[in-house]
Amino acid sequence: MPLSSTTRLLPPTYRPLFAHVEFRRLLPALAASDLGDGMSVVAVAWLAVLIAPPGQSGLVVGAAVAAYALPGAAGALVFGRWLRRLTPRRLLAADSWLRALLLGCVPLAWAAGVLHPVLYVVLLAGSSVLHAWGGAGKYSLIAQMLPPDQRLAANALVSSSASASVIVGPALAGFLAAIVSPAWIIGLDAMSFAILAVQVGRLGGVAKAVATAAPVDTSRSAAGLRLLRSQPELLGVLALTWFFNFLYGPVEVALPLHVTDDLHSGASLLGLYWTLFGAGAVLGGLTAGALSRLPHWPVTLGIVAGWGLMLVPFGLGVSAGISLVCFGLGGMIYGPFTALSFTLFQDRTPEAWLTTVLAVRGAALLTASPVGTALGGPLSAAMGPRQVLAASGMATITLAVVATAVRTWGKRRARRPLIQ
Repeated sequence: MPLSSTTRLLPPTYRPLFAHVEFRRLLPALAASDLGDGMSVVAVAWLAVLIAPPGQSGLVVGAAVAAYALPGAAGALVFGRWLRRLTPRRLLAADSWLRALLLGCVPLAWAAGVLHPVLYVVLLAGSSVLHAWGGAGKYSLIAQMLPPDQRLAANALVSSSASASVIVGPALAGFLAAIVSPAWIIGLDAMSFAILAVQVGRLGGVAKAVATAAPVDTSRSAAGLRLLRSQPELLGVLALTWFFNFLYGPVEVALPLHVTDDLHSGASLLGLYWTLFGAGAVLGGLTAGALSRLPHWPVTLGIVAGWGLMLVPFGLGVSAGISLVCFGLGGMIYGPFTALSFTLFQDRTPEAWLTTVLAVRGAALLTASPVGTALGGPLSAAMGPRQVLAASGMATITLAVVATAVRTWGKRRARRPLIQ
């Protein structure tokens, strides 16, 4: 089917994006890497179980899952002095090649019979050390490719791809794991990042545009942090997102306990909760492109409050059917949040510092959900999982109210004339 015929099937908001050849080529490669990471959600933990010594599977699984994500926060800070000098295209390519190389070593070591747990954790940690910079490079590249009025729609497509991978990736990994070792599934993840790296290397138009741009002053090692401190709006977006993710953390612990302890059900019901959430997030994320004409801040605050509202019914002892509907609607409400958050950063950050600021953002947010998740266990034991879900919702609504009050006060203060 010709491209013009294909684009007519898309909502009007998204059609202009596919007139940009480089974005049209990059999007499938990003989707492939998202799918690879979605499969690794299952494969990383499963392989850890297979190679763990007797009685140590919990320790190895925890170390492997942490190693696959957390070193990106350290990499954002440790390597910032050198990496902020790179263009977004090179940052994304460097992260993709590193992940492809080190994740690709996992199936090779498995096949050679030398995949010790320590080696496994080291390979996973090494593969993720540049991931905050890679994520920053991805959204900075989108900002360079597209005009400002098309960024929200592009961010919506990219974030929806990540949400879809949470649904499709684990299911596909479960199917493949019945045929091959999870080590080879991680190898597929490595291949997906190799595809992304190759495709990023072909983006000559962006490279030429960056080459003709003004040189960037990268002599200040903490420039990104200082820029955030000097921009109250950017700092506000980051703080709101951090607390939003932090308050979401306990949900990941309380929901499985709610299914088993309160509803006396099993894994199939838990899977249905997350499937509905993921499907809702994809649908909601795709609607973000239609929100470009609305003021981004009020919509973002409404999303935070709306997600919290969908958790409150859990504390009222509603039936599983009603809570499933609420959780699916919560995913739909949450869907546009990532795209809106990145668009706010893209619009308010000077282009020369966008990758640095986004890397700092990524590093900070890597700590939010894990901290909230760590608190979820003790809170569930003390309060009960149903009450933790409701408390998370109430706290999230309070966050939206407080953020709205702070923003309103800040705008009034900015308009207040100075007394001579």
